[in-house]
This record gives sequence, structure tokens and C-alpha cells, in this order.
Amino acid sequence: MPDSHCIILVTCPDRGSATRIANTLVEENLAACANLVDGVTSIYRWQDEIRQDAEVLLVIKTRAARFADIERRVQDLHPYDVPEIIGCDITAGSAPYLNWIDENTR
Repeated sequence: MPDSHCIILVTCPDRGSATRIANTLVEENLAACANLVDGVTSIYRWQDEIRQDAEVLLVIKTRAARFADIERRVQDLHPYDVPEIIGCDITAGSAPYLNWIDENTR
């Protein structure tokens, strides 16, 4: 593959903030696509407490070269002090889909 690609996972507290972040990333050509997955339950430790919250998961498809730009943009837009921003390499994918990612993240 001429360019490496990645999926970025971001959890959001609600559909409104997830939609705002997803729209911004796609509008700014940072991401080709962002899926919103409702119904995620997160159990985590924060400030010495175990918490459980409903969240919306963003699954963002982009080029790996855009990770740092997306990280900065999510931090600007996200309501959490420490948002989850995790990049996972796409090691294989259909050539037409990966080309579509390239065309939409320039």
C-alpha cells in the first residue's frame, strides 16, 4: 500500500458531541468517514473511582499521516479533559476503499 491507513477510536459522552466531532473531521478532510456506534458502556477508573457510563464510540477512517491533526482537533472539540484517542493501523483492506480514504483525506 502506497500510504498507510488507520482507524481512530474516540468515545464521546453523547450523540451530539460525537456528531459534532465526526462532522468537523469529515468537513475538514481529516477523516474520510466516521461511524457513530451507540450503546457503548464504558467501565473505567477516573479520579480514584470506578465509573460506568453510556457513551458513543466514533470509528474514524483516515490516513495514518493525519493522526496528529485529528488528535489535536478532537482535543479542541471534545468535552472530556482526557478524551480517548486511539489509533489502530489498517493492515489490509480493499484497494478501492483505501483509495477512497486517500482521496477524501488530502
